[in-house]
Amino acid sequence: MWWPEGIPKSRFSRFSAVFRDVPPAVGRRLRAVGPALLDAALPMSCPVCHQPTGNSRGLCLSCWRSIRFLEEPWCERLGTPFPYDLGPGTLSAEAIANPPVFSRSRAAVAYDDTTAALVHAFKYADRTDLGPLMATWMARAGRDLLSAADLIVPVPLHRWRLLSRRYNQSALLAGSLAEFGGKPHVPLVLVRKRATRQQVGLSREGRAENVRGAFLVPPGQKATLQGRSVLLVDDVITTGATVEAATRALLRAGAAEVNVLAFARVVGGLA
Repeated sequence: MWWPEGIPKSRFSRFSAVFRDVPPAVGRRLRAVGPALLDAALPMSCPVCHQPTGNSRGLCLSCWRSIRFLEEPWCERLGTPFPYDLGPGTLSAEAIANPPVFSRSRAAVAYDDTTAALVHAFKYADRTDLGPLMATWMARAGRDLLSAADLIVPVPLHRWRLLSRRYNQSALLAGSLAEFGGKPHVPLVLVRKRATRQQVGLSREGRAENVRGAFLVPPGQKATLQGRSVLLVDDVITTGATVEAATRALLRAGAAEVNVLAFARVVGGLA
């Protein structure tokens, strides 16, 4: 069945009967007017509060205002915010006590109720149209990391989870970032070789154990990484266990350095 490009399947499914089994010639005409027709029949809604947003494919003004964007001053290694400026290159207590294996990490927003709802809509409710907007915020927060990258690699899903979810949200973000920065997007360089439990609800130690040894660079992909600076992309950083495990696999395979860029990060405690 044909549907207009750029329209989330979850939204279009409510209107699918209009477009079912249309002749090709009609389909080409609907491709041009389909989004406008769908907007008139089923207006877009805010992915957080579900209030109508007209023809906007983002957040309503109220939810937009509630988002906490992460900005400097922050820890040079972890990108966690400081309450006041401590000078360039300052490290947080966490980065000093537990230095990460990646070089630097950045995130666009703090993970809270609003951004959690946004991530949930993007990952589980087919709101893939939110990806470019989220990647725009990420590119702003991680502009130095994006500029320094030779390759952009998403944190992969295990094949069974990818089959059930139908798309990897981190790969969609990585693809948009690659377009913004003019960098190669290489989603097949890193694979998740075993299925892991969902990280939600696990302790810091449990999260680390859950993903230990879960990632692998296939032998045929190692040449792609040799001596390269890699930007590893994920949707949310909680304790950092997932990106740490993925970073170790990339460094073992020959990457010169790995930086991490996420849409959201937990600031203070687990989520």
